[in-house]
Amino acid sequence: MATSASVSELRASPSLLSSLSAANRHHPRRRIYTPAATTSLYSLSSSSPNIAPLQSAAPKSKSSLISLPPLRCRASDTVADVDDVTAQVQAGQHRLLKVPTSNIRNFCIIAHIDHGKSTLADKLLQVTGTVEKREMKAQFLDNMDLERERGITIKLQAARMRYTFQNQPYCLNLIDTPGHVDFSYEVSRSLAACEGALLVVDASQGVEAQTLANVYLALENNLEIIPVLNKIDLPGAEPDRVVKEIEEVVGLDCSNAILCSAKEGIGIRDILDSIVQRIPPPNNTIERPLRALIFDSYYDPYRGVIVYFRVIDGTIRKGDRICFMASEKDYFADEVGVLSPNQLQVEELFAGEVGYLSASIRSVADARVGDTITHYGRRAEDSLPGYEEATPMVFCGLFPVEADQFPELRDALEKLQLNDAALKFEPETSSAMGFGFRCGFLGLLHMEIVQERLEREYNLSLITTAPSVVYRVNCVNDDIVECSNPSLLPEPGQRRSIEEPVVKIEMLTPKDYIGPLMELSQDRRGEFKEMKFITENRASLTYELPLAEMVGDFFDQLKSRSKGYASMEYTFVGYEESDLIKLDIRINGDQVEPLATIVHKDKAYAVGRALTQKLKELIPRQMFKIPIQACIGSKVIASESLSAIRKDVLAKCYGGDISRKKKLLKKQAAGKKRMKAIGKVDVPQEAFMAVLKLEKEVL
Repeated sequence: MATSASVSELRASPSLLSSLSAANRHHPRRRIYTPAATTSLYSLSSSSPNIAPLQSAAPKSKSSLISLPPLRCRASDTVADVDDVTAQVQAGQHRLLKVPTSNIRNFCIIAHIDHGKSTLADKLLQVTGTVEKREMKAQFLDNMDLERERGITIKLQAARMRYTFQNQPYCLNLIDTPGHVDFSYEVSRSLAACEGALLVVDASQGVEAQTLANVYLALENNLEIIPVLNKIDLPGAEPDRVVKEIEEVVGLDCSNAILCSAKEGIGIRDILDSIVQRIPPPNNTIERPLRALIFDSYYDPYRGVIVYFRVIDGTIRKGDRICFMASEKDYFADEVGVLSPNQLQVEELFAGEVGYLSASIRSVADARVGDTITHYGRRAEDSLPGYEEATPMVFCGLFPVEADQFPELRDALEKLQLNDAALKFEPETSSAMGFGFRCGFLGLLHMEIVQERLEREYNLSLITTAPSVVYRVNCVNDDIVECSNPSLLPEPGQRRSIEEPVVKIEMLTPKDYIGPLMELSQDRRGEFKEMKFITENRASLTYELPLAEMVGDFFDQLKSRSKGYASMEYTFVGYEESDLIKLDIRINGDQVEPLATIVHKDKAYAVGRALTQKLKELIPRQMFKIPIQACIGSKVIASESLSAIRKDVLAKCYGGDISRKKKLLKKQAAGKKRMKAIGKVDVPQEAFMAVLKLEKEVL
């Protein structure tokens, strides 16, 4: 079979098409298409002497190599007019072609949750021919089952696209980001690797809380922001109102905002043209020593740590000896490539490009997110600024159901931390649940997602304790103790005061739900700060409230009271002194440390009553009476008692004197008293689980 075919020959000959398609389908690297040996792997002559023609990473199998002349077609032709095989050839060949630095555009998509980021990313991949039509599916970049089930983006994903504008080929590096406030750390890492951002706003819902937060993050990174109004095909879309909202609330000039519908494919070409025209190219710093910023990584059981990076200065080639500047570890780059969106190998990457690298890194601590990659022989003088450390907001304990799974849980957390840099953990022991870890998260959804990922990806069975926050204790000896666990709280005589973390929360809501949301905030000890009307029908409420009041079901209540229309965004303010106490649970006089909680004094009685009633239902009855008490220090504020299982000692007395019966009852009472003094109550694991669940509801 011939190894070279023109586009016209491919279109004219169905038999040639089918044979080429079959040959490529069975080829081990069918996604990498190699041009003829005489064809350079970049289509424009670069002014830099350092950009050499690349050799293909694919094996040269005669049955799978196709040499095509450069295709001068627009992106719409790739999807609409060119058949599947030709689009596949162009996607495989052209995405690897080099372009000068001035023709590279790095951008990300930011928006509030459920405003259509992933749908827009899908359409961009489809229109540029990056993903074949037969392989296309909804949420293409969301490759976790968890993301597809919940319909949200959890991890940032990168993809390299090729787009032709005014007969010039451009390389577009897209990073799709999450929209939920709990994953804002993923967004901030994406922005550091880009020069521009698409701000996607739902044309029916308008500006929401996370829209504002993401805009401020982008402005901090000095990015060019392109406003995009999505979902204009919906009957309830109001583009004029939303444009006015963006200009008034965000302060962006929307005179050139793009109206689009990612689902229907309206305005996609305008977005691509704007990316090329308005987003600045990266700086041409190929001559400098290599500096590359790691913005994401994950652990592959066969290849070790796979690093995603953006080259800031210099060039990195396959086989180079590289060094991670923070860990001072050096490795040989076994594989260098681009994400398009699958991993495709190339020989080199230069300044401005985004790619991945595999170097048989077995230790997850050697290549951390935010580290700088440089050459071992020609080291850069300064490392890149990296990222600000994420501050955990919510803490909980993670314990394996089976005690012998503790080493597996530790390894799983280390590997997951590589992929989720916002996760923090430290060892913890509990008298009830054994060895485990105290983990810090950015929010409740983050906590839930981490637990599910540990259980699914690492086959672990886990118990989670109730979410808590870090309290700051001022001791009488002027020491300051931070404690995230009630068992670490100093004794009452040693502490002067307790401070709790406070957050500033901004809620955007239609005016009809202002009353219910104000009532919710005041019930949670919130302090009113500001209310302003963004438009005639939408208002912004600002409160300061304790973080401990928000880590429960605050978000669920917000959505239910506003019928799903309100949105929220919060930022950490600081610590404030508050009237907090430690609520202990005693069972048969013994203090059960794992059930202790730190609560506000006004809520202590309600929480204590709920816990004692629940424990009464769950603890099995014994041969003696069991008191269940909720205490503040030595003072009992709520109590329940579990009655004894009573043996009928009078069954054999069918008559006779009453003194005989009294003697038997007195003997039974003495035995029960002795049994209560030496008896021990075992609280079953199910009781702990149910009480932990109850704590999540009542706290």
